[in-house]
Amino acid sequence: MIKKKHIKWISNSIVIFNGKILCLIGSTKSKLKIDICLLNHPFYSKNQSISDSEGRIEKFMKKYKLTNN
Repeated sequence: MIKKKHIKWISNSIVIFNGKILCLIGSTKSKLKIDICLLNHPFYSKNQSISDSEGRIEKFMKKYKLTNN
């Protein structure tokens, strides 16, 4: 006979961002540590610069014979 496994639901799980409590949400874990959220995501913040440290854009342009003009 297989025992049914029940997942323990925690209604007030702590979300931690940069060492500070960001909010409380429902989850199966008591603490959730996140690295990125609306506060620091480039799409939602005013800082929408593209970092191209590895030259990926130039590599793509060269591969498909496109120009930057």
